[in-house]
Amino acid sequence: MTFWLDVAVATPVHSQVGGLLVYRSNEALALGSLVRVPLGKREVLGVVWGVHNKAAQGLHAPSVREVCGALAGIEPLCQGWRALVQFAAQYYQRAIGEVALAALPPQLRDLNDAQLARRLKRPSGADAALSSAMLAPWPLSEQQVAVLDNIEEGSGPFLIFGATGSGKTEVYLQAVACCLAADPNAQALMMVPEINLTPQLEERVKARFGEAGVVSMHSGMTAPQRLKSWLAAHSGTARIVLGTRMAVFASMPHLKWIVVDEEHDASYKQQEGARYSARDLAVYRGRLEGAKVLLGSATPSLESWHHSRPAQEGGRYQRLHMPTRIGAGQLPAVRRVDMNHQPRKTVLSAPLMAAIQERVARGEQSMLLLNRRGYAPVLHCADCGWKSQCAHCSAFKVFHKIDRSLRCHHCGFSQRVPRACPECGNADIEAMGRGTEQLEEHLGELLAGVCRPDGQAVQIARIDADSTRLKGALAMQLAQVHSGQVDVLVGTQMIAKGHDFRRITLVAAVNPDGALFSSDFRAPERLFALLMQAGGRAGRDAAQSAGSEMWVQTFHPTHALFEALKKHDYPSFAAQQLTERLEAGLPPMSFQALLRSDARTQEVAQNFLNNVKQDLHALCALDSTDAAALAQVSLYPAVPMSIQRVANVERAQMLIESPSRQALHRVLTLMQALLHAARSKPQHKGLIRWLVDVDPLAI
Repeated sequence: MTFWLDVAVATPVHSQVGGLLVYRSNEALALGSLVRVPLGKREVLGVVWGVHNKAAQGLHAPSVREVCGALAGIEPLCQGWRALVQFAAQYYQRAIGEVALAALPPQLRDLNDAQLARRLKRPSGADAALSSAMLAPWPLSEQQVAVLDNIEEGSGPFLIFGATGSGKTEVYLQAVACCLAADPNAQALMMVPEINLTPQLEERVKARFGEAGVVSMHSGMTAPQRLKSWLAAHSGTARIVLGTRMAVFASMPHLKWIVVDEEHDASYKQQEGARYSARDLAVYRGRLEGAKVLLGSATPSLESWHHSRPAQEGGRYQRLHMPTRIGAGQLPAVRRVDMNHQPRKTVLSAPLMAAIQERVARGEQSMLLLNRRGYAPVLHCADCGWKSQCAHCSAFKVFHKIDRSLRCHHCGFSQRVPRACPECGNADIEAMGRGTEQLEEHLGELLAGVCRPDGQAVQIARIDADSTRLKGALAMQLAQVHSGQVDVLVGTQMIAKGHDFRRITLVAAVNPDGALFSSDFRAPERLFALLMQAGGRAGRDAAQSAGSEMWVQTFHPTHALFEALKKHDYPSFAAQQLTERLEAGLPPMSFQALLRSDARTQEVAQNFLNNVKQDLHALCALDSTDAAALAQVSLYPAVPMSIQRVANVERAQMLIESPSRQALHRVLTLMQALLHAARSKPQHKGLIRWLVDVDPLAI
């Protein structure tokens, strides 16, 4: 007997085969089965999404290809997982296969049955290791006990609004321990925003629960490691899964708990392919599978803060407060330096340098935050005005002094620094602006005569994307900071989140003003969160917290953002921001999507979007329901993106906005067919791709 299977394969939504593909099979495979299927000249991995006894009407049956085979020994993906993938594909306007296959380990496709069978052998002792570790008593503060009691009694989702150092991680561990102890099959998912935070959490979780039964999932793992972790989670052997945003799609058939730490972080939003928000999908998955969801942050996203308002005002989350640090720990005092009163071109003010030297003399550590890597953002010739413009992007190549290179951080193009200006031959070309490399060098000059208590020279370390490129470099540098070998740490936002630096008593933001007057309405929210998180690295050791400080060098010391920061008053900052957004009709009071096109010329990119807009108006005029939905939606004209050319590809975008989420998604669904149709029109020759970004974080 012949069965007709709808199979999800990894084809992007903008392609001509972006939907489910039909294949033949001589056996009725279960929904969610993993299969190998032919696609063009390749054999690819697929997921069975539908099974039918007869061919669909209009299908040319003789041309339908046959399934190559199912993956033996792997249980079908459960209905809850498929429902999550289907929702994500629909909500974020992507193909089901694109979302589903991105969530599966790529090595599954390459293994034969014998190799797969060896990897499916279940390790022994996992459950025993977990259960014995969970019985040990752990001391808790009164506020931790109160929060855990609320979690036990409520159904969630929960938002823990807790100060840095208040013990949120311990609450996560206690909640997970109670869940796993109550149900011998239960699984828990714990998520962090970035890969560099995973080892720290993994070490703490394994110290509590044991090595067995705990696995990690993130993009920094090798293909065999990802496969091993996925199989352990899928089979139920792994009781706890730790990971970054990709872990939200982990196949966990007995999922009962989901923790999203630092839930405000923009890293939870995928920026390539299917542009999903892992935080929002975690909340949806919890509701779908009956799992409790716990979001935690010292600076919650304004969306989560808005959703956690009182239930009588329409709130959907339960907000739990943890305002005080563990033990006698205190939050750092915030000091603002008015750079208007400092000598021109001052990088580090005299009061700040005096404070850093004082910390060095006491054997304490300081941390300087500058969210720009490299030595300088641009090289410049004062004679002719030449700048280090990238030939392939509408951006400048960044000067890296260490290897004497100019590198574009958008397309990756790199070249040696010219000996003289390429335009006029002037040998005196200058660096404009400053990055972490230059700040590290400048600090070394200022602290050249300063010694540590043991008489040795001051040790300065830099942690950013450049200094941690090599495998194991980040772990080694963090170990040096934790051990006390480093006196002053310089870095980008990589060092501002989640790290438990016990010896740091001073944190300084060197140049935070750029975000105050940005055209991006989310910039103040991101800046406040970054500064609060960075300040939270100071004084985490209760014995040293009394003298801990957060320094902010700014030309706008009386700005409302810095006033709220000084008082560590996130609620008042959030209230002010939400009021502004309400008046302007911005999220979370409205809903947005970006329609983006990439083409060989800017004209084609913009014309494609504007023509689709015209076609949409014409289509909706034929149906009263569609017309009513379109009336609630604002479609703005297509414009170039802020960086309009990357790797010789021109990029344009169109903002779509509505106070109604339902109306917005109806319009987006109508646009899908129009986008495919418009792509084949001759006037759009040169179009490379298009994509839809729902709930964008940057416009």
